[in-house]
Amino acid sequence: MINKDFFAALEDLEQTKNIKKEYFIEALESALTSAYKKNFGEAKSAFVKLNPEKNTIKIYAYKTVVDEVDDPDKEIALEDAKLIKKSYKLGDLVQEEVSTKEFGRIAAQTARQVIMQKIREAERVNLMSDLTDKEGEIITGVLRREDNGSYFFEIGQTSTEGVLGPKDQIPGEKLKIGDRVKLFVRKIKEDFRGPQVQVSRTNASFVRKLFELEVPELNNGEVEIKNIVREAGYRTKMAVYASNPNIDPIGACVGNNGMRVNAIVDELNGEKIDIIPYSDIPEEYIAAAISPARAISVEIDELNHSAEVVVPKDKLSLAIGKTGQNVRLAAKLTNWKIDVKPADENEVNKQSDDISVSLSDKKIKSISIDSSDENLDDIFGDIE
Repeated sequence: MINKDFFAALEDLEQTKNIKKEYFIEALESALTSAYKKNFGEAKSAFVKLNPEKNTIKIYAYKTVVDEVDDPDKEIALEDAKLIKKSYKLGDLVQEEVSTKEFGRIAAQTARQVIMQKIREAERVNLMSDLTDKEGEIITGVLRREDNGSYFFEIGQTSTEGVLGPKDQIPGEKLKIGDRVKLFVRKIKEDFRGPQVQVSRTNASFVRKLFELEVPELNNGEVEIKNIVREAGYRTKMAVYASNPNIDPIGACVGNNGMRVNAIVDELNGEKIDIIPYSDIPEEYIAAAISPARAISVEIDELNHSAEVVVPKDKLSLAIGKTGQNVRLAAKLTNWKIDVKPADENEVNKQSDDISVSLSDKKIKSISIDSSDENLDDIFGDIE
């Protein structure tokens, strides 16, 4: 019916598609049985058996041994069964091989359809498995089309598309067909069209992963990102920490002459990035979070989990930021409600040893980077 080349093809599929031949054989036996019954009688009791070791496909019909036959397609009289084999008794199944030349063409067509279907199903399952492993990671996609404000990317060598919706696009960023773009895999789901990869360039985790790609100290555990918050297209604030006092976590993220952080700023279309030192002391942490403004004093209210930050009068707008963005991100980063107030001249000159009153004796090192910073040597000198 089907020669050994058929089974050799199954072996090749196992090698090239990484799909076990048993996966095909089970489906083929079921499909060929259905095809046989459809073409030679649904009432017949039969099954198809594939034997890859012997390169054979055989059809077996079977009937139940009974006293009186009501359905000749499914039953056989005891006396007739004993003519085949004397040991048969009531209730036994009499099985015999069926030779049907006409079934060869039908079997070949059915086998082709089943194999193609199973290849598609297996590839889809394997693809979903591979993509699921990439959830929460960064991938590179090639922009293929734009439709209704959404960008559609080709991912790897597959036919799978990554969808970048309007809400996941960096404000003001314009992409062109053919652009190779880094994307954060936000979610993967499967529908009737196949796997759908929802990607983002606005997620705060996108910036975290970009730093992990650029900064080896983050991957080996020497430096840790304690928290990261973002208003995409405008500003990111990131708190970093190193348990080893000999390691400068900010310097590690900035890189030599700003090489590491500038690569990320470029990827984010010039978005400002504030890198600050994490501290278990709320006053120090909040003072650093208000960067690029300098805090004169921080007074906290434990009961209401709020803080009052005093800054130089001429730096009030810098501390608050446009539309309150800077102080809003600082509050999200530290998880403290922050109220920023300007200092009067007397308060600026007043000295105190109490950190809740004054931070003038604290060296709160942080850095703010954007694409417009031309004199980087001066900036990096401040954090050495």
